[in-house]
Amino acid sequence: MRTPFYSLRTGILSLLAILIISAMLLINVVIVKFAERDLLHAKLSTGQLLLHTLEHRAVYEITSKNKKWADLRSDPWFKRDILQVLRAGGYTDILMVDNDGTKVFGTDSSDVRAKKAISISRESLLTRKWAFDYYGSTWGVIWLAHKKICMSIPILSNDRLMGAITIWADLVPLYQTLRKSERIILIYILLNTIILLLFGNHLLSRTVIKPVHRLLKITEEFKEGEFLPQSATSGRNEIGRLFRSLNMMLKRLEENKQELKEHISSLEKANQDIKKAQDETIKAEKLASVGRLATGVAHEIGNPIGIILGYLDLLKGTDLGLEERKDFLDRIESEITRISQIIRQLLDFSRPSSGQPVETSIHELVMETVDMLRPHPMMADIDIEWILDADTDITWTDPNQLKQVFLNIILNAADAMGNEGDADDEGDKKTLTIKSLNRKAFIEILFIDTGPGIPDEELRHIFDPFFTTKEPGKGTGLGLSISYRIIEALGGTISAESTPYKGTRIIIDIPLHKMEHTT
Repeated sequence: MRTPFYSLRTGILSLLAILIISAMLLINVVIVKFAERDLLHAKLSTGQLLLHTLEHRAVYEITSKNKKWADLRSDPWFKRDILQVLRAGGYTDILMVDNDGTKVFGTDSSDVRAKKAISISRESLLTRKWAFDYYGSTWGVIWLAHKKICMSIPILSNDRLMGAITIWADLVPLYQTLRKSERIILIYILLNTIILLLFGNHLLSRTVIKPVHRLLKITEEFKEGEFLPQSATSGRNEIGRLFRSLNMMLKRLEENKQELKEHISSLEKANQDIKKAQDETIKAEKLASVGRLATGVAHEIGNPIGIILGYLDLLKGTDLGLEERKDFLDRIESEITRISQIIRQLLDFSRPSSGQPVETSIHELVMETVDMLRPHPMMADIDIEWILDADTDITWTDPNQLKQVFLNIILNAADAMGNEGDADDEGDKKTLTIKSLNRKAFIEILFIDTGPGIPDEELRHIFDPFFTTKEPGKGTGLGLSISYRIIEALGGTISAESTPYKGTRIIIDIPLHKMEHTT
């Protein structure tokens, strides 16, 4: 199987290669540094031996053969022997000075090196100790290093200072030797890295990659309700622990899933019970409203029935002309139509709701509700003022439920303004203003009465279930609470504002109908 570039194996092997190469290179740097130090120490030790050898040769020539510095400078055999000794020790040039620091013998004509040699020779004469120094710079093995080394030793004979000998050597060959060794070391580092990576890849595949691949295959082929096979991995390392933890997690997930199903089932049942109870509550409140309307319009129905009976008594007479009989029959028909309309409105309102939303005109629904309530005695002295400024009033709702909301609000407003039926003074005119306007994607309906208002401590509770300020037997306290639930289910809001002795405002916001609902 071809290993992807971003696989776990590639990532681990890449990091492992970086770590191995970095570690070996750091070790190589340390080794090179120590090797360079040791070679320089060896160079210094060799230089010290050469200086002591040359010192003994110079003392022998001067003391035993009674030669002077000028004789040594012109002696070709002495110069040949000196150069052979230098080349055998890896040094290239020599400078001899007398006890005054004057040059008496030398092999290098470079001014820079001659000045450096004379300087260190005089230092050796002053201290009567050997001295050394580096000068110049060149590229070493890994970084810049000293290019040359210069060493000096005083010439002493029976504690008598006769002069000083200075030699120097080029360190470039030493660095070249180290660089050759460095290339071999780098090749070994590369070979060791390859061997370690191959071995690491084998161990990694056996201990990590293959168990992870088996685990991935098992999880990819995992089916709901199953558990991972126990034979997938039995190691006691982190992979085995991961497998066992995954198996335990799947078991807990399955148990939690069963519990969740049971909770969902119980919640669905509870939701159905709540919906049923809510529907029953709405139905009971509707029947209570129908009862209030029925008692209120009984008098309104009784009046036309009395008129009808009166005209029937007149029709029994024989002294009526044809035109009079026709007029009486038309009036009887008008009163019967009036009674039929009142009863039909009550029946339409009391009929069970289908619960299915349809396109509904808010303006038409409010007008129908007001028309249904007009025969009621409590509405007799209440003027209805219409300010329907909403350009769009179509909503997606159940009209029967929304009509019940409007009915509850209008009846509460009529109760608040008094339902005694007595004539009021001009200054105490009872008015219910019904206003509409559009606010973005909503239609806002306002019911504004001229009643005594609601105190602040009662206003915050008017939408609470069973809260009422009416006398016992005149209200259930569920009308506004049910209205609140109906409007909330439509995605709208209902609120109340009131000022004592200046009336109450009920504000309803209902989402407007979107055309996609019709498709």
